[in-house]
Amino acid sequence: MKTEPRAFILANTAVMSPPHVPEIRLHLADEAHDLWLKTEEDLQEIGLPPPFWAFAWAGGQGLARYVLDHPDVVRDRRVVDFATGSGLVAIAARLAGAAAVHAVDIDPWTQSAVELNAAENAVEISFSRDDLVGGVVDAEVVLAGDVFYDRDFAARLVPWFSMLAAQGKQVLVGDPGRSYLPKDRLEALASYEVPVSRALEDSEIKKTTVWRFV
Repeated sequence: MKTEPRAFILANTAVMSPPHVPEIRLHLADEAHDLWLKTEEDLQEIGLPPPFWAFAWAGGQGLARYVLDHPDVVRDRRVVDFATGSGLVAIAARLAGAAAVHAVDIDPWTQSAVELNAAENAVEISFSRDDLVGGVVDAEVVLAGDVFYDRDFAARLVPWFSMLAAQGKQVLVGDPGRSYLPKDRLEALASYEVPVSRALEDSEIKKTTVWRFV
């Protein structure tokens, strides 16, 4: 790794609250930061994978909002936040009273972002880079924000999420209308109008729905 993640994150983000989840503060990049403007080639040059952890995506904001507004979903339960990114949803689950929260993401930079963001919100979250897809999950609740953006990835997730739901686990997904969302396997729980940046999305407001796998 060419760049030390923690130092890079501190130098290229600012602590701010996502607009739909003002209770939580995260190290995020916006138009004022060089990270916002870097191209894929720039990122490769410094050894940085696409920095999904640097932004509060609509699906994650919606799911975090739902968890905070409906704490009974996670209270006193063990929770996995799959593809955690910034850790936004994991932090929301901990603030809502989850007994334990395990954040998972295969991006090696994400661990530093999650650790910084958890500390900013005074919560404890464990972390791993394990690829959990298809495997056993030691938790009662699985949360996943914005994961149906890629066809091949979605094809792996649908049978896994279906298996977890069949085992009696709560599998909740936050999604702003991504192309590969399997609506036929889902029950809608809530919808939100989530402010986002036009540089990240195709509009400044994304209708985001929280779904439960059934």
